[in-house]
Amino acid sequence: MDYTLSIMIIKKDSSVDFSNTNAAIINWDGKYATGIELIDNQHKELIELINQLHNACLAGGETVGTTFKEAMSRMVEYVRFHLSTEQELLQRIKFPDYPNHKKQHDTLIKSILDAAKDYSDGKKFVPNAFVRTLKDWVLSHIAVYDKAYALYVVDQRKKGLLGDKL
Repeated sequence: MDYTLSIMIIKKDSSVDFSNTNAAIINWDGKYATGIELIDNQHKELIELINQLHNACLAGGETVGTTFKEAMSRMVEYVRFHLSTEQELLQRIKFPDYPNHKKQHDTLIKSILDAAKDYSDGKKFVPNAFVRTLKDWVLSHIAVYDKAYALYVVDQRKKGLLGDKL
């Protein structure tokens, strides 16, 4: 079975209501589940952080300046934590597409760090656009790349090469 993926199709979520400052730009859905509890819980936390960034944008004014900056800092740290957890898992299970998966992670980290630096340096930065880009990246990454290793785990378990505990 080939677990590498070279084409991504991203479906834009146009059903989000932006009129409420506590509106979620994204909600967890079972379709994003990998079947690996640790990873799924971390993905839920990423979604929560994206929603916090989004709500800071909707609030506007001082909130964007303070709350967004705090949420962005938490996002940077949590993304690093999650991606290192995921990479350790992929190495442990000998996922064949690990180099490409890690490259995807490295690209996201660089993008987030660059955006955070630009924001801290006072450069023209559009937080709402960043949040939407981050949302799209996380969802497409889960739907395509994380689902690929989830299929690999299922396949390896069927073959008796991986146990239930990862």
